Amino acid sequence: MSYFFNKVRDLIIRIIDWFYFPFFKFIPIEIFRYAATGGANTLFDIFLYFVFYHFVLQMQIVDLGFVAISPHIAAFLMVFPITFTTGFLLAKYITFTASELRGRIQLFRYGVSVAGSVLLNYIFLKLFVEVAGMYATLAKGVTTFIVVVYSYIIQRYFSFKTNKILAAENVPD
Repeated sequence: MSYFFNKVRDLIIRIIDWFYFPFFKFIPIEIFRYAATGGANTLFDIFLYFVFYHFVLQMQIVDLGFVAISPHIAAFLMVFPITFTTGFLLAKYITFTASELRGRIQLFRYGVSVAGSVLLNYIFLKLFVEVAGMYATLAKGVTTFIVVVYSYIIQRYFSFKTNKILAAENVPD
C-alpha cells in the first residue's frame, strides 16, 4: 500500500512542479506547492460544501432535538472532517516535506491552526449569511479567502516549521 501512496505523492508533486516553471523566479517552490495544494483543497471544500448544503441537507435546518443547526453551518460541520484530513495529508506529504517535526507534532499543530480556521469560518459565515444576508455559497467563498490568508501564515511558521525558517528566525538583528 505504501508503494501506491508514494507513487501518487510523486505524481502529484511532478504535476505541481511542472506548472511551477513560469513562477520559479518569483516564489519558492514550497510556497507554490502550498498555493497549489491549498487551492485544490479549498476548491474541494467549496464543492463539498455546495453538495452538502444543496443536496444532502437540501437547505433545511438540522434539528437534533436539543439544538437546531442552520443548514449553512451544518454543511460546514459535515465537510470539515473530510477537508481537514486531505489538507493535512497534502501539507505534510506534498508541501512542507522539509519540515523535520514529528508527524504527531505536525498533526497537533495543524489541529490548533485549523481550530482557528474553524472559529473564523463560523464567525464569518454567521456574519455574512445571517447579518449581511449574503447567499450561503458566496459567503463560504468570501470566508474561505479570509481564512486562507490566516492558514498560510500559521502553517508556514507554526504547524510545519522547517529548520531553514528556524535558522532565519535565530539570526540576530
